[in-house]
Amino acid sequence: MILQFLIPFFLLFQGLHSTTSQADKKVAVIIDADTANEIDDLYALVQAMASDKLDIRAITSAQFHTSPIATDTSVMESQIINERLAQLSNRTDIPLPVGANFPMTSPTEPQVSPASNFIIQEAKKMKNGQKLDLVILGPCTNVASAIVQDPSIIPLIRVHYLGIWHDPEANTFDKNEFNSRNDKVAVDVLFDTPNLDLTIMSATSSQHLKLAKTKADEELKGKSELGDYLIARWDNHKRWWTRNDPEKKTWIMWDLAIIQALINPEWSKVEEFMTPPENTQRIVKVHTSIDAQAMENDFWKTMKTTFHQKSE
Repeated sequence: MILQFLIPFFLLFQGLHSTTSQADKKVAVIIDADTANEIDDLYALVQAMASDKLDIRAITSAQFHTSPIATDTSVMESQIINERLAQLSNRTDIPLPVGANFPMTSPTEPQVSPASNFIIQEAKKMKNGQKLDLVILGPCTNVASAIVQDPSIIPLIRVHYLGIWHDPEANTFDKNEFNSRNDKVAVDVLFDTPNLDLTIMSATSSQHLKLAKTKADEELKGKSELGDYLIARWDNHKRWWTRNDPEKKTWIMWDLAIIQALINPEWSKVEEFMTPPENTQRIVKVHTSIDAQAMENDFWKTMKTTFHQKSE
């Protein structure tokens, strides 16, 4: 009788333990995105919000003030798109704190914002050796500001930064890259912070992930409201930085590469390098190559199996 009485409780415990274990396996992440700057941010965020491997604690908005088409409130441009993407992806459960509208002016003076405050708050929730992964798709302002505001979070975070041109053979870092130019001070904060776990998805590696417009039209157009939104962004966004491919037949999905590498680490090779000579000398990690085809195939699979079904 006692055994018969205990069995349901044992099964309940096993079920709760299994659920907890599955939750623990997810990567706790905050994604910081200058979403209005280009189109690849949108595709990356959609992939992230669909992944069952990520526990997205927030999507924060970032400025991109050096763009010739940016307004004086570029962070709000990103914020508006973040909010719309969350709605279309049925992920209104994700907090969307607003980031700073201006870059850092000094390595000791943070640009305090709801985003930097939220990053600190979530980092301090990490326990038992766990870390919060901070993925930066644009300038480093919000994450660097959080670190300067409260350095006690450094052991509690891992930073994944998309930016910089890197030559693995010579180990040279070219910071004259769009994301880096939007907050040079913040980039150096990341390099100069001792013991900060920093991994860089360089523009050199991520440039190999490209999507074709014909494929995007085939997979997205008319399939869902979200798909039409992504296509409209591709059609209407002014690609100001190049005169090549005026019909926008292909688009480099820089940001999608770093998200896919986080979800599927086996699709990217990561190596250790010494920081640039002008920065504090320490070891950082850099993605030196990616499996672009696997990343692309998985994105189309995600769109088909996750979002197309929701619209049927």
